[in-house]
Amino acid sequence: MVFHGRVQGVGFRYKAKYLANSLGLTGWVKNEYDGTVHMEVQGPRPMIYKLMEGLNRDRYIVIEWIDEKDIPADEDERSFSVR
Repeated sequence: MVFHGRVQGVGFRYKAKYLANSLGLTGWVKNEYDGTVHMEVQGPRPMIYKLMEGLNRDRYIVIEWIDEKDIPADEDERSFSVR
């Protein structure tokens, strides 16, 4: 997923890591040079929706839109990290 909006400098990556770990999701999140945030996340779809809800509830984060693409799962991934 690529997040557009006010997503850098507002704690987005660390909030995503906290939520993902608390929901048992794996993957990673990183800032891009163009001001977007790129995140790969895997786990049960209902838990991914809960992650999105949590990010949308933050008063500093403003997600204007998300570019989303399904990719193959990484079976070796065991945690969620900030890159």
